[in-house]
Amino acid sequence: MDNPMLVAVRTLLKETFDGPEENASWYTEAKPGSGLFGTLDKISAEDASISVNGTTIAAQTDHARYYLWVANSDLNEEEPSKDWKASWKITNVDTITWAQFNDELQQEYATLLKKIDSLDSLDERTSTVLLGTIAHSAYHLGSIRQMIKAIKALSQT
Repeated sequence: MDNPMLVAVRTLLKETFDGPEENASWYTEAKPGSGLFGTLDKISAEDASISVNGTTIAAQTDHARYYLWVANSDLNEEEPSKDWKASWKITNVDTITWAQFNDELQQEYATLLKKIDSLDSLDERTSTVLLGTIAHSAYHLGSIRQMIKAIKALSQT
């Protein structure tokens, strides 16, 4: 991949999802496990089901997965029917469903990385989809990390 913008997009997406490399970070904590996958690995289904300010980590996670699915569809020039509100209705998950949410998020992420690797250049629409995906995913990473703090505070009371 020779396109510097595609390299940068891939780097930032990898930091968002996989965490930073070698104690170096562009915007997350420069330590292992600070990306979305490392953060979610530490969450039980029970904690993922606790409502914080009207939503759950399970809903945040499924919404992040859904956004990646929409982005992947867009990059493949598909126009699927969308239901943005569906993921926000998730309140409780069991261990199996929680594992499924995490697996599906990882699958959508892997699909996105493969698509990025197949690109040679960027047009405005593709650039917007990819940059929007970084911003959206980083937002939800931050939201989930703040929700974890709130859940820990609740458990200490």
